Amino acid sequence: MTKFKDIITFAEAHESPWDRDANGNFGVHLQERPPWNRLYGPIHSRGPASGVIVREGSELAAWGEPDRADLTYSVVKTYLALLAGIAYDRGLISDVNERIGSRLQGIGFDEGNNAQVTWKQLLQQTSEWGGTLWDIPDQADRYSTATFGTPAEGVKGDARPLQAAGTYWEYNDIRVNQLALALLYLFEKPLPDVFRETIMRPLGASEDWQWLGYDNSWVEINGQRMQSVTGGTHWGGGMSISARDQAKIAQMMLNFGKNAGGERVLSEAWIRQMLQPCEIAPYYGYLTWLNDSQRIFPAVSASSYFGIGAGSSLVWVEPERRMVAVIRWLEATYANEIFQKILHAVDTA
Repeated sequence: MTKFKDIITFAEAHESPWDRDANGNFGVHLQERPPWNRLYGPIHSRGPASGVIVREGSELAAWGEPDRADLTYSVVKTYLALLAGIAYDRGLISDVNERIGSRLQGIGFDEGNNAQVTWKQLLQQTSEWGGTLWDIPDQADRYSTATFGTPAEGVKGDARPLQAAGTYWEYNDIRVNQLALALLYLFEKPLPDVFRETIMRPLGASEDWQWLGYDNSWVEINGQRMQSVTGGTHWGGGMSISARDQAKIAQMMLNFGKNAGGERVLSEAWIRQMLQPCEIAPYYGYLTWLNDSQRIFPAVSASSYFGIGAGSSLVWVEPERRMVAVIRWLEATYANEIFQKILHAVDTA
């Protein structure tokens, strides 16, 4: 349809300014102060501006290379929240307000403020966990709010005084990686394996995706060496996945935990928990961006929610129209405009 062709033309005309070659101007780590401005894990070159729009389970439009497994940066944070939901549904997490250190000892939740940290706080990015994980201190991401958070009160990377667990919101990748480590010890199995078995295969996704950690993020559990994955590609690692596979995950969330065949993948109760606004950061749920006040994207409905990654990667769930859209490698400043164009095209189709 002509209207979707216009959207595709717009997306291609406003492709991310990041180089396609990973050896060029590519990545978030380049913006960090030394010594944190380097990679700790692998990255790879990217594809062109790509995307897919799906409504009521039917694909309306696709462009670029929608089947290419590309780095999705912080969108994978939402997938960590889905894995926490698998743990919740299995009874491995009985209460999101449980102190993690009461269940898992010796992995960074034993003393001081860290001993007060709960699953919910890590999922909402309010934990104020302090320490060093995989040679990167949490200070590297202090005063970090990401593009859509509340403006920082200081200079990123400065030693901001930590607050009590649960009282301060901060977009901090080291703490998200700490959540990934905790989930690894909870499942006692590599998180990519759990994700494949419990989510990706039930959704009929491809086998082309991968989820990696850092070169030094290896641990031994029950005599088996496992890599702890990252909640993004800030310093390398993270998930490479196609737009069409991401649309399947988004569709499952739209369906409150059911796959296209109506089979239960994740409990409705958990999806609803993920979408509850954080009390001190109402634009955020469980590692998912919310639009309740239309603060993040004014052009779209208040019920919309998002996975957002640097580069930029955007996964949009629009419940009112039963629609999901995945947009890869768009210059971030044009996100609201392309969403507006998509809504117009869908509403007038």
